[in-house]
Amino acid sequence: MTNRSRALVMLVDDNRTNLMVGKTALSEDYSVLTAPSALKMLDVLRWSKPDLVLLDVDMPEMNGFEAITILKAAPETRDIPVIFLTALDAHDDELHGLQLGAVDYITKPFAPPLLRKRVALHLLLENQKRELQHYNDNLQGMVEAKTKTILKLQNKILAAMVEMVEGRDGTTGQHIANTQRYLRSLLTAVVGRGIAPEQAFEWDVDLLVQSSQLHDVGKIAVSDNVLKKPGKLTPAEFNEMKQHVIFGVGFIERLEDDEGDSRFLHYAKTFAAFHHEKWNGDGYPHGLAGNDIPLLGRMMAVADVYDALTSERPYKNAFTHEEALRIIVEGKGAHFDPMLVDLFEQVSGSFIQA
Repeated sequence: MTNRSRALVMLVDDNRTNLMVGKTALSEDYSVLTAPSALKMLDVLRWSKPDLVLLDVDMPEMNGFEAITILKAAPETRDIPVIFLTALDAHDDELHGLQLGAVDYITKPFAPPLLRKRVALHLLLENQKRELQHYNDNLQGMVEAKTKTILKLQNKILAAMVEMVEGRDGTTGQHIANTQRYLRSLLTAVVGRGIAPEQAFEWDVDLLVQSSQLHDVGKIAVSDNVLKKPGKLTPAEFNEMKQHVIFGVGFIERLEDDEGDSRFLHYAKTFAAFHHEKWNGDGYPHGLAGNDIPLLGRMMAVADVYDALTSERPYKNAFTHEEALRIIVEGKGAHFDPMLVDLFEQVSGSFIQA
């Protein structure tokens, strides 16, 4: 029911006696509009929306069946309940009216007490329907808010866990924040320039950036002696370091639900598995080359190496942006995808922390 003290009922009939009897019967409880034809009703509906329409079936110019078809086709009036008034005694006509969207039939000549009862019943039903819809809308909002709260908490737990892992090799978690920012720049550029549209079409950039936090999660299984060593790693130590990719993929796979569809974990596993592969095939752990390396892995490689170059580590000082840019450009076609290096040169200005 609308925000009026009394419900508004519209009575449509070409018989003035019926209009008078109906208005008299309903006026004590409701505001009543009358219309002598379906065309007049449509005209009135342009400026007033009743809570219920009592519509005569057998009228000249436009009958009730034609009129309700127009009402139900218009977004502004399709939800108004319509009760047909008819002197016809044909079940086929009644069925036809209900199929067109009427909620009930009242046979003429109608008894005022019955008319009032049927009108009250359907107004009550409409009011309950609106209250239920309002409740469902509120419930949906509560569920969405609760889901956002849970996801926010999960993200905080994930970020804390990843920061703990990263902190073991002296990066204090800043590596994650940096690589997320660099990756977002590359992802946005790929999408904006229409590169690899068959892949980028399905990307959720925010979800991709979030999932990239796990690209180095396998470092949790690497010893401190290797992670924190200030000098060059021995071949054996480097082989242990390489295992962080395998450990990371295995960790993410244990989180996956075989019955679910988690794009977050799928993306995270892609970043973890392929960010140390090289365009020329000299990377690890699989020695993939060229386009056999997933595009997301190739993008993560650029972001990961740029941050490694421009950040201080136990074994090196930080390079400047210009030095890192030169090194990555020199790795074009060897370490890095040539297309991504060209793209990196175009957007690398956004990598510099403001």
